[in-house]
Amino acid sequence: MPGRDDFLARREANFQPLSPIGQLERAAQVFPARTAIIHGAERTDYAGFYARSRRLASALRVAGVAPGDVVSTLLFNTPPQLEAHYGVPMAGAVLNAVNTRLSAGEIGYILDHAPARVVIVDAELVPLVAEALWQMVMPKPQVVVYVDPTAPGEAGLGVDYEAFLAGGDPAFDWAMPGDEWDTISLNYTSGTTGRPKGILYHHRGAALLAQSNLLHANLGAPPVYLWTLPMFHCNGWCFPWSVSYAAGTHVCLRQVRAGPIYDAIAEHGVNLLCGAPIVMSVILGASEAEKRAAPRTVRFFTAAAPPPESVLAAMAAAGFEVTHVYGLTEVYGPAVVNEWNDAWDSLPADEQARLKARQGVRYAALEALSVRDPETLAPVPADGETLGEVMFRGNVVMKGVHKDPEATEKVFAGGWFHSGDLAVTHPDGYVQLRDRAKDIIISGGENISSIEIENVLHAHPAVAFAAVVGAPHEKWGETPVAHVELKPGMEVDEATLLDFVRERLARFKCPSRIEFHELPKTSTGKIQKYALRERG
Repeated sequence: MPGRDDFLARREANFQPLSPIGQLERAAQVFPARTAIIHGAERTDYAGFYARSRRLASALRVAGVAPGDVVSTLLFNTPPQLEAHYGVPMAGAVLNAVNTRLSAGEIGYILDHAPARVVIVDAELVPLVAEALWQMVMPKPQVVVYVDPTAPGEAGLGVDYEAFLAGGDPAFDWAMPGDEWDTISLNYTSGTTGRPKGILYHHRGAALLAQSNLLHANLGAPPVYLWTLPMFHCNGWCFPWSVSYAAGTHVCLRQVRAGPIYDAIAEHGVNLLCGAPIVMSVILGASEAEKRAAPRTVRFFTAAAPPPESVLAAMAAAGFEVTHVYGLTEVYGPAVVNEWNDAWDSLPADEQARLKARQGVRYAALEALSVRDPETLAPVPADGETLGEVMFRGNVVMKGVHKDPEATEKVFAGGWFHSGDLAVTHPDGYVQLRDRAKDIIISGGENISSIEIENVLHAHPAVAFAAVVGAPHEKWGETPVAHVELKPGMEVDEATLLDFVRERLARFKCPSRIEFHELPKTSTGKIQKYALRERG
């Protein structure tokens, strides 16, 4: 009978916006004395973590931060970065965790583009931020400086973080978002034009990915999570929120070093960590004096290129179970996982390695993953051979690109998010990458735009043509290599040109080497990058 269900409306009692931030309140209520954060000699329980996050939210409001405003952080994996993941959205503001490896010019651009009302900075990074502020065009944000007790420094540039928190109320009456579509964070990633592009996350996506992380980790116990993955990278793949769902423990790690990693695993019972292949290199490169026995198997989520069979074997021998994931900043980090089928355990080692090299299937939080023809949008045959573009659809796809409606419309064409990555679909539905978007190089987990490096090289008076491609690298996964053709009669050596680039770009973006030769070109003058990639 028409209209008989009209009374079944959404009400406050039966519908609430999804958000991960309320899970900290629950953890504090249920497990107030459980250790939430370990940092050096510091221990913070869940009651304290919740109170400090509320203090931060209150202090931000006192400082004039209004709902929808941006609060930026330039912090290492330390407690204030965790507190910001709750305190900033509790204030109704948008968290912008900035990559600490960027140059002053890049940071200044982000602070302008956001624009930030407050920036929370580690004392070690004060000189870098001071230079970034000097380069800004927009009104400068208020600076709050965290002095890490494990790395002494001085506040200098702004108000001390603890003093700032002291001005906040630990019982601040925060509220969940009015709409789960509200922006929870803004993450900048390298764009194909070289300028960082801002990716907007909503509360709903953050909540769903945070839950899925725990599902795919399959720990069987509360996580004791070691922070080897930067929290500025896709909000640490949403793990700052994941851990509170299970009232687990965050083990902070200011720097990724082998000794502290093994110490944390042995002393705190770490059972989960994430990172790029470089983190595995650090672990496996530990000296005998640094290595310590793990009390349990440690799950390790890694992205980027799949680890070679020899690395997987070495990690297993060291007590780590590696899971390969794949994603992008635009999908909150990992959205594809290589789910292992128990039936594969009996296969020969080389066959297992082949299966482990695949990116896998959709995360539980992702509604659809497909490899499609980028022109027709028709799915490619599941034959393991036909190339198509990886496309995503679902709640863990970004809201859009900040202040760039054209780019947003382009990547969402046809009702799918277009990743720019090329892949095949195997008969069992598992996806495997064949090539990346050509202008992006992923080195040590960082996105590097080849065009950005090329623009710098072209600015040198001796350079006629420059092309940058990614080359395999044992430690970093891949690294930028520059190919340069000089102008007739001009000369410049590799060291000089490298210095020229280093003065203008963050160190991690600089080429590992420069090769001088005539660049291969098409009949129309376009540089043939595929030929350069074949050179290695």
